[in-house]
Amino acid sequence: MKNIFLFLAGILNLFTALIHTFAGQSSLISPLLSSTIEKQVQTELLAVWHMVTLFLFFTSAAFLLNFFRPKLECKAVIQFVSYLYLLFPISFIVVSLLYQSFASQWILLLPIGVLGLLGVKKYHSIPN
Repeated sequence: MKNIFLFLAGILNLFTALIHTFAGQSSLISPLLSSTIEKQVQTELLAVWHMVTLFLFFTSAAFLLNFFRPKLECKAVIQFVSYLYLLFPISFIVVSLLYQSFASQWILLLPIGVLGLLGVKKYHSIPN
């Protein structure tokens, strides 16, 4: 039986990656690059933006590949990534409170972590 939790985590993660790539690029990155912020700061923020983009797409692949071809040796990777997705929302929540501006990204990140950990719990049923 397929691990539906990994499938749902992968699909939600891929959806998040696409939102990040297209909506985020136009609403956050384009204004940043046309601002008067120092060129070095723009360069580093853009690089970090693309690091997040890569992370989102690669972790989407990890969840989905482990749905289609589950491997017990990948359990620790899925667990680690899921914990990251549980921790990432903390930064958005704290910064939202500090700056009194709602950053909604945590709404997508938190369920990915929960679904991933539920998928990890289901790994015991994978045949060797």
